Amino acid sequence: MFQIGKTIVSEDIIQKDFVCNISACKGACCVDGDAGAPLDFAETEILKEIYPRVKPYLSPEGIEAIERQGTSITGEDGDLETPLVNDGNCAYVTFDKKGIALCGIEQANAAGVISWKKPVSCELYPVRVQDYSEFSAVNYHHWHICDDACSLGRELQVPIYKFVKDALIRKFGEDWYMELEKVAESFKK
Repeated sequence: MFQIGKTIVSEDIIQKDFVCNISACKGACCVDGDAGAPLDFAETEILKEIYPRVKPYLSPEGIEAIERQGTSITGEDGDLETPLVNDGNCAYVTFDKKGIALCGIEQANAAGVISWKKPVSCELYPVRVQDYSEFSAVNYHHWHICDDACSLGRELQVPIYKFVKDALIRKFGEDWYMELEKVAESFKK
């Protein structure tokens, strides 16, 4: 572990490799698990605002789940998250003709209907951030459904922090990321 500003960062972020291999996993991270995508309060407000414009990009089941539960929920652990369809898929998930999970929010963004890409926790994955009163913990979340992504990352030699560069900058800023790069370079030596 090492510290950058008010974050404590796991060395796994710079030592392990990762590149999403969506053709292998079919977007399983959006459909497996027992909770929705983590959200912060500001993101819950964004979801309320953009939902009418995102709705045409969602499945009927997703729309029903959102209209029944809300655009975000408080999970069993007290954290804010996206709602699920029948305790399964994220309510914002759609599927292409090949059965690959896609994000309806991201599709609306790509179509130019909204300017927000998607929750930062989704863009950051496999990095998870846990906020505490004095600092944030930045950790690698290993999940067996991403084993193909780990293999592809090793093959392409792309460390996690480079794979999620844009999301890390979105979350922590350019200066933070530049400091992370310096730490990563010192680890190589």
